[in-house]
Amino acid sequence: MKSSTNVRHLALGGLIAAVYVILSVGLAPISYGPVQLRVAEALTILAVLSPVAIPGLTVGCLLANLAGVYLGMSLPLDVVIGTLATFLAAVASYGLRRFTIGGLPLLSGLMPVLFNAVIVGWELWYFFTEVHTLGTFLLNAFWVGIGELIAVMVLGMILYKVLQKCGLGRVLFSGARQA
Repeated sequence: MKSSTNVRHLALGGLIAAVYVILSVGLAPISYGPVQLRVAEALTILAVLSPVAIPGLTVGCLLANLAGVYLGMSLPLDVVIGTLATFLAAVASYGLRRFTIGGLPLLSGLMPVLFNAVIVGWELWYFFTEVHTLGTFLLNAFWVGIGELIAVMVLGMILYKVLQKCGLGRVLFSGARQA
């Protein structure tokens, strides 16, 4: 029984990773760069439902960032830095899953916004900005944060609400530690 549960979790992680990559690459013009709206980041809200989503999100981000490098839209360093930001955000989102406002995991949703704004914002500031001041860092962090805010706090919350309303979150993550 345990091995079939592990296979199910592995398959679910693979599915999450695949959807993340498809959304990122399919929407490549807006998924990469200094001003980006990576729609796939809406999936980070799945970490609220179960820690099983964390490896899928991490692998999906890793593969999407590799694709970004291949497409010439991303730096090779983003494979490590961007993936780390998504991993840390997913872990923090899971850790804060019980804190809800109006039934929504808003604090968990803020984690990808904050981690990506700071980490990816720093990366863009350091490697793409000629003038390294606090102001230019904050500008880069702001633009990354705005994209994350739309992806996670709007699209991700809609996804969360739909999954909760139709019970799909429980079905997908059955047998996994739940929120």
